[in-house]
Amino acid sequence: MTKYFLLTLTTLFSIGQALTQDTSQVNNAKYLDEIIIIYQALKRTPVTFQNIYSKDIKQKSTGQEPSFLLSETPSITNYSDAGNSQGYSYYRLRGIDQTRINTTFDGMPMNEPEDQGAYFSNYPDILNSVSKIQIQRGVGTTKNGVASYGGSVQLFSPNLSDTTKTTFGLGYGSFNRLRVFGKYNTGIKNKKALYVRASHIYSDGYKYHSSNNSQSVFLSGGLFYDKSTWKLNVLAGHQQNEMAWIGVTDSLINIDRRINGNSKQEKDRFFQVLTQLQNHWQINQSSSLQSSVYYTFLKGNYDFDLNNFLGMASTIELYNYAVQSNFFGFFSNYTFSKNRFKLTTGLHGIIYNRQHTGSEKALGQLYQNNGYKNEKSVFTKADYKFKWFMFFADFQYRYVNFDYKGSVAMQKLDWSFINPKAGLSAATNPNSTLYYSVGYTGREPTRNDMFGGNDDLLADSSGKAILFNTKPEYVLNHELGFRFQKSKINFGTNLYYMDFKNEIVLDGKFGPNGLALTNNVEQSFRTGIELSVNYKISRHFSLVNNSSFNYSRIKEQKETFNPILTPPVIINQEVVFSKNNFTIALLGRYQHQSFIDFANEEKVNGYFLLNSRASYSFKGILFSVFLNNITNTKYFNQGYVDFDGSKRYFVQAPTNFYASIQYSF
Repeated sequence: MTKYFLLTLTTLFSIGQALTQDTSQVNNAKYLDEIIIIYQALKRTPVTFQNIYSKDIKQKSTGQEPSFLLSETPSITNYSDAGNSQGYSYYRLRGIDQTRINTTFDGMPMNEPEDQGAYFSNYPDILNSVSKIQIQRGVGTTKNGVASYGGSVQLFSPNLSDTTKTTFGLGYGSFNRLRVFGKYNTGIKNKKALYVRASHIYSDGYKYHSSNNSQSVFLSGGLFYDKSTWKLNVLAGHQQNEMAWIGVTDSLINIDRRINGNSKQEKDRFFQVLTQLQNHWQINQSSSLQSSVYYTFLKGNYDFDLNNFLGMASTIELYNYAVQSNFFGFFSNYTFSKNRFKLTTGLHGIIYNRQHTGSEKALGQLYQNNGYKNEKSVFTKADYKFKWFMFFADFQYRYVNFDYKGSVAMQKLDWSFINPKAGLSAATNPNSTLYYSVGYTGREPTRNDMFGGNDDLLADSSGKAILFNTKPEYVLNHELGFRFQKSKINFGTNLYYMDFKNEIVLDGKFGPNGLALTNNVEQSFRTGIELSVNYKISRHFSLVNNSSFNYSRIKEQKETFNPILTPPVIINQEVVFSKNNFTIALLGRYQHQSFIDFANEEKVNGYFLLNSRASYSFKGILFSVFLNNITNTKYFNQGYVDFDGSKRYFVQAPTNFYASIQYSF
């Protein structure tokens, strides 16, 4: 695989040089700068959001899974299967898992429609090609794809108008962690621009036999005219993992913290590629049309040792689950803006199919089925500014259907959702914004919810399909917040209250397909306070704080209890020192204990982590060193109670380091 990676890297850079030769003179004609993504919130939008800009992404990017960067913002927890920052990792926002968090890339949905998860691991080193991230907590503004039930994470592609630059990077760290990449950006020349990046990542993993070996390629090209801009994004990733998704009992952890709950036989192989063509047409001074067509292809499989899962000795028996999917989509948005009024209306549609194949090493193919999911949605949002105030309204209609073809007959299912949102912000001066918003949204269950964790649909004694849950869940979300920004301080705080109906919550268990199992609950709510502060104490020192305080409850059969994996307190406190070309930072994270079962009897303990980073740049060379878990805290931040009543945990890495060098010219 390495030789193919190097060949791809060489080819891409050759293409880049060929496309930009003889273009040393920049065409000074006017052109639109970039595709504008209309789904993101702006300074006065009355929703709770936080931006992570290119500078911070570059300083903290080490080829890690994005969940580790996201966890430095309020209300986000994360963990990884292998214990380190590569391979499969997961995050939750306000205790809500990522299958209920909308994820987009330049407005294109990244959540897989059937089970609604966004798997960043299929696009290794993706942060290396992200210019900005916007996190909206709560229902936020309307997005394409699955409902922003707990929130949304929007990724934005590289800025093609950046200056011409070539960068090569090499990094090495604990657990044989290796990262090598190269990228090239032409800048806009003769109304054309090209960006290419190729990466290779490897790690043994902290746990035994939990390695990750992956490659990715990203290409982005643009054509820039007076009234129209075209942009093409192609992102492809290939990964091979040794599996580590089964938790380990505390008795075994006490013997050896690196023990892997999965057997050595269990591995996976996945390839995924997305292609997106965007167009932005400036019709006139007050009107514009933005459209995009996209396609995602996924093919892969993973092994499953059933005897090991059941706690018995592994044998030659080994099952394999394979998937192959096609995901087509289109969206178009018209925007009218004049004086103090702005109106945007749009539509989105997808056609999706996914084939599931189950087999056993000796027996061969056991079953094959297909899932089909289509979606149509339309939305209109408007804002009006009057003196200090901005009034905001957002209305979406979304229709979804799911069909299944396999050995068991199932009637086609469909859901319709009307999702209204409204808000008001007040800005008495240019530096501050006070806002309130209320939003209501619904979400259909995933295939995993409906099938009860089975990859193939089960039937009862009469041959009728057994469906565990087909009812949608709803949330009414209130957000009250205040933002203040000046030269030395960027401050934001908010109160939230989320009232759920028929919420589909994690029950702490995992099914044989490796996906978390869920249950419906009668009543539930989540409420809390979130805080984000960036304060420049002096010319060289800065303080960055991202904290959250959560109070959540579930009521079921006259019993009231806490939702699982929802710590009431999370504090991230960072101190940064910068002078000339040198930067050093120290980040402390405290995460309170959280329950792992509905009975609220078992829990993962609270913990404190201390991480640091330092960098120095000199004549285009950047040296960086990262030291994580400095105090060697022995902790786990994810767990569940197994079917036999045993407690299982996911151990995270002890003290570890990563060092890198980059050269740009």
